[in-house]
Amino acid sequence: SQVNVAIRSSLQSLREKIEQLRELLLRAVSTRQITQLEGDRRQNLVDDLLTRHKQLEASFRNEGPEPDVSRSSLMAGGAKRGITNPWLLEESEETRGLGFDELRQQQRRIIEEQDAGLDALSSIISRQKQMGQEIGNELDEQN
Repeated sequence: SQVNVAIRSSLQSLREKIEQLRELLLRAVSTRQITQLEGDRRQNLVDDLLTRHKQLEASFRNEGPEPDVSRSSLMAGGAKRGITNPWLLEESEETRGLGFDELRQQQRRIIEEQDAGLDALSSIISRQKQMGQEIGNELDEQN
C-alpha cells in the first residue's frame, strides 16, 4: 500500500509539473520570448508528456492494453509505437550544440540579414515604380 501511495503521489506531482510547463510555455509564447514555431514544437512535447501521463495512470489502474504492452510503449520513446517526432530527430548542423543565448544571437543575425534584403528589395521596387511613372508620363506626352 505504501508503494501505491507513492505512485499516486508521483503521478499527481507529474500532472502538476506538466500543467506548470504548459503555463510557462503559454507565457513564453505570449511574451514572445520564443517564436511561435518553437512554441508549437514545445507544445507537441508537452502533449506527448500528457499522453504518457494518462497511459501511466491507466496502467496503474489496470485499464487499457495489457500492462506489458503499455509499459514497453511508455518507455520506447515513441519509436516502437510508430510515432516519430520530426522535431526530435532532425536538427540542422547550424544549431546543433548551441545554447539558448547562441540560438537567440543567430536568430537576430538572420533577422538582420532578412531586413537588409527587404530594404534592398524595397529600393528596387520603388525605383521600378518611378520608372513606370516616367514611362507613363512619356506615353501621355507622346499621345
